[in-house]
This record gives sequence, structure tokens and C-alpha cells, in this order.
Amino acid sequence: MAEDRAQKILQILRKTFTMPKWVTSTRDSFETLIVTIISQNTAGRNTAKAFENLSKRFEIVPEVLANAETSQIEECLKVAGLYRTKAKTIKQLSKIIIEKFHGNLRQILSLPFEEARKTLLQLPGVGPKTADVVLLFCAEKPTIPVDTHVNRVAKRLGLAPANGNYEIVRKSLQSLYDPKDYLAVHVLLISLGRRYCRAKNPLCNQCPVNMLCSSKQLWD
Repeated sequence: MAEDRAQKILQILRKTFTMPKWVTSTRDSFETLIVTIISQNTAGRNTAKAFENLSKRFEIVPEVLANAETSQIEECLKVAGLYRTKAKTIKQLSKIIIEKFHGNLRQILSLPFEEARKTLLQLPGVGPKTADVVLLFCAEKPTIPVDTHVNRVAKRLGLAPANGNYEIVRKSLQSLYDPKDYLAVHVLLISLGRRYCRAKNPLCNQCPVNMLCSSKQLWD
């Protein structure tokens, strides 16, 4: 059964990779939102550097970023892709959160999942992945964010249809796992994608779940 294979994959990944410490730490929802916006179309290392630059220059709260000069935000984000667009988005987003939500996201995150997700998706710069990251990491809502690694690995492992879009991949994964495991599934599929199941030249022979992979023969 697909569920049994999915569970075996998760068990092996839990033994192979250590969950990062930041996963279990308390995460500020606004900071998480800003980091995730910066991460769009940007490598992890550059995302971290850009956020570090921004944090050194500004306190990461809506009241400060809403009143910051766009050019100063841009300067902090230059190491990241699309920094001009992201700087404009961050400033605009901060203003909306102040005006509509009293300067914090608690009002949104306390809503039922679908309503909270719909509300987040109405904010500038917030797509499905960004909304799902905030909902999962900051409110423990039942969702699995699908980044490029999760998308690639889930399809190669046969956990989601090869031609599935974001929502199909997300719901396919969620149908195979218990909500209490959604965070682990998200993080561990990313770990697998970074270390073994790379976009180019995947290390199939070294992969810990290669015996459960429906795509291994394509790369041998």
C-alpha cells in the first residue's frame, strides 16, 4: 500500500537525518513571513545573509519596516534575488499588517486553517508556499509547504503525481501522513533533496531510501 511505503520512507529519513534545532524553537510569525518572502527564488545561504543584513539594520517588526526607506531595505536584500521587488513588498506588507491586523499576525493565525490560509494569500508577496510555511511553523496548522526540494523529491519517490501542481503535491503528501508528522515530512524531504536527491546528478546509489524509490532506475 502507498501509505505503508510512505511510512517506511519517513522512518528511514528520521534515522538518517537530525531535525534542525530551529524546527522546535519558538518562531515569530512576522519574522518567519519576512524570511520566507526573502527566500523566494533565492538559495538558502543568500536568504540567511539577506535576513541577517536586514536584522542588523532594522528591528523586524511591522512598525519599523513600514516606515523604513525602501532603498535601505533594498540595500540589505541585495544578496538575495529580486531584491527590489521584495523590498517594496516587505514595506507594503508591513503597512497592511499594521492597518488591518493591529501590527501582528495572531488574529490571522487563530482562524481555522482554510480561513487563515485564504487571508494570508490575500497579502502582497504571499503565495501558497509562504502561507503554508507560516501556518505550519508558527501556528502548527495541518499543512505541508511544498518548496522546490519537496516538489522534486515527492514526485521522484512516487509520493505525488509527476505532473502535479502545488496543491496536488501538498494534498497527496497530506493524504499519506498523519498531521502530527507534517513538519517532519516537510523538513526531512528537504534534507533528502539537498544531500542526495539533487535536481542534477542525484546520488541514487547512496540514497537511504533508494529501495523504495520509483524513479531510481531512471538515474542508474
